[in-house]
Amino acid sequence: MMKKILAVCSLIISMLLISSIPGSAQSNNTKATEILDEVTQKTKAYKSIKMEFNYQMENAEANINELTSGKVLVSGDKYRLEIAGQLVISDGITIWTIIEDSEEVQVNEVSEDDQSFSPTKMLSDYSEDYKSKLDPKVNELNGIDVYLLELTPNEKKTFERVNLFINKNKMQPYRMEIFDYNQSVYTYTITTFDTDITLSDNDFTFSEADYPNFDVIDMR
Repeated sequence: MMKKILAVCSLIISMLLISSIPGSAQSNNTKATEILDEVTQKTKAYKSIKMEFNYQMENAEANINELTSGKVLVSGDKYRLEIAGQLVISDGITIWTIIEDSEEVQVNEVSEDDQSFSPTKMLSDYSEDYKSKLDPKVNELNGIDVYLLELTPNEKKTFERVNLFINKNKMQPYRMEIFDYNQSVYTYTITTFDTDITLSDNDFTFSEADYPNFDVIDMR
């Protein structure tokens, strides 16, 4: 489950940096592309992003309704993600997963198999493999003026579709709903979105001195 949470978290990171998704001849798809273009141009100008978000995983059939919150720092391919009692740090080359409860640190290399954890790597995937469509019936969510963009993969993925809600006034992502083939829905609602904050290399590196009693498992 934790791996699924992290993969979906990386999806929202990538959506923040998403490049233009090709539409079709239909006017609502063209509008969706225009919206994503504007969000992309604005977001790519940021040197860094800090987000806080609420996360919910629902599966009515399995009687599951999980709620938690998290926060993430992003700078290029580097990120620092805190969620569900775990801290995941990547400098773009190495991934450190710090598990507080078990006092364990797992160390892995970023590889082709870790595409889900590389925002830049996923940019080309979205530009080539997804279709976008604007839902003209949805204009408001939680008192916020929004666009609802429906994103559908051209080929089968681990999920069926994504609903991306864009804050109209700020032209920033507000909520993502990911629907998988097991009838689960993963919802991320952004509560704070700060940009161009001062970050250092230390924000994206792991120091064993900070975790003296942890078992470091190098899986590289």
